[in-house]
Amino acid sequence: MTDCVQVSTATATRDEALTLAGEAVQQRLAAGAQIVGPVVSVFWHLGEQGTGEEWQLLLKTTMDRYPELEAYLLDSHPWDNPEVCAVPIVLGADRCIEWVQKSVEPS
Repeated sequence: MTDCVQVSTATATRDEALTLAGEAVQQRLAAGAQIVGPVVSVFWHLGEQGTGEEWQLLLKTTMDRYPELEAYLLDSHPWDNPEVCAVPIVLGADRCIEWVQKSVEPS
């Protein structure tokens, strides 16, 4: 198992996703990000089922940097209660894992 995680969140617009991704990478909280969308989400929120289009944001970081990335996303996200989830990257190409690790090292 690696020490890397993939963190996901979603936004209402592509521009919001780009802003979150750009700042996370600039601050070295994430090595990189992919923005996928629009995607259709079906969810339970505020006591009701809902459906909506969103832009999914996937960020790569390490377990050590995850708390700072989570805090940044929760503080900077335009939604009051955004999804912020991390899943372990169990396996990955050595060069890819090394890139993530080196990219998020604090300067």
